Amino acid sequence: MQDSLFRRIEDKQNDLVALTCDLIRFPTVNPPGEAYTPCAEFLGERLRKRGFEVSYHRAEGVVGDSDKYPRTNVVARIEGGRPGPCVHFNGHIDVVAAGGGWSVDPFNPLVRDGKVYGRGACDMKGGIAASVIAVEALLEEADGFAGALEISGTVDEESGGYGGVGYLAQQGFFSRPRVDHVIIPEPLNVDRVCIGHRGVWWAEIETQGRIAHGSMPFLGDCAVRHMGAFLQRLESELYPALAAKRTAMPVVPEGAKQSTLNINSLHGGLSEDFEGLPAPMVPDSCRMIIDRRYLIEEDPAQVKNEVVAILESLKHDREGFEYALREVLAFQPTMTDPDAPVVRAVSAAIQEVLGRPAQQVVSPGTYDQKHIVRVGHLEDCIAYGPGILDLAHQPDEYVGIDDMIASAKVMASATLALLDRARAG
Repeated sequence: MQDSLFRRIEDKQNDLVALTCDLIRFPTVNPPGEAYTPCAEFLGERLRKRGFEVSYHRAEGVVGDSDKYPRTNVVARIEGGRPGPCVHFNGHIDVVAAGGGWSVDPFNPLVRDGKVYGRGACDMKGGIAASVIAVEALLEEADGFAGALEISGTVDEESGGYGGVGYLAQQGFFSRPRVDHVIIPEPLNVDRVCIGHRGVWWAEIETQGRIAHGSMPFLGDCAVRHMGAFLQRLESELYPALAAKRTAMPVVPEGAKQSTLNINSLHGGLSEDFEGLPAPMVPDSCRMIIDRRYLIEEDPAQVKNEVVAILESLKHDREGFEYALREVLAFQPTMTDPDAPVVRAVSAAIQEVLGRPAQQVVSPGTYDQKHIVRVGHLEDCIAYGPGILDLAHQPDEYVGIDDMIASAKVMASATLALLDRARAG
């Protein structure tokens, strides 16, 4: 059956490429969350025609949801002929903004030299298409399989996943007994099984001052200068300390095996959209967003305390220093047991399809596994899909067609193994 299944996937190459292109044409840019509903409905209608029971779920009330930009998710399920486990493929339909630097139209996909170009091709519409083709081929080959198969297209992964997998997990869509194994087709390279991710702590820090005329700054208190003092302490104290922290997690790329801190944004004084000449004023507020990524060996409370300790020290040592800190989001590191069924099944399929051992890795950034583990309490979850990690969010983003075919074979073979394993047990 395996050889026949693989030939069937190969025969579907044109369909796979066309589906990838169709998905790219939906400009599902997040923020604000454009074209979510038509993209979800397109995917749902395709699966409905192939026998799936399809439902749509709007995450009303979550951050970002509105009548103009509804957070619409699609879940499709098909039952086998006998009781058994459920294998679920989850892909996010949202993409980041195209940005500049493209040599092609980011939302008018181009097929050239064995690649599909377009925003989201790699992250992760090519992965969604590969999972759909894998499941469709499997259904055509395996009559009366045991268990159930699910495919979901979810939103907002690029902004934390609260309106997508986070919402569905709260509704029980990623918990036993409904689902047993989850594969997320993120672009971690076609020969890698991603078993988890580093932790993340985002915070907004505001330094506060007193407004005054710019010609008499001594009558005010410059919040930007206070933020400068904080930045200097980060450079001299925290960055060196983070560089010394290393992990045993198999994080890729190599630079992410240490703790990291990114200054996401910085703003103080006049609004950025002013026109003409700036007004002479001493800024009374300066705000900065920090993006801290940390390791499984680190205590989440200590991650926050390292920043708070610097702020409190400045409050004590620097005249007029006042600050406010607001946590934006926080997720602890997660790592699936390398011996978990879904890890072993996908790893074995990679060896079979590609003829080389699978590499088990951990992602430098979080993805929707965090909600499945934290909210759904489902540990048997990994990320696996086509696409080169370094191309995600870049101009001229692409996904290789051969990689999509190979990953579809891996997904189909791993699914068969998980279903057969349950039947044998």
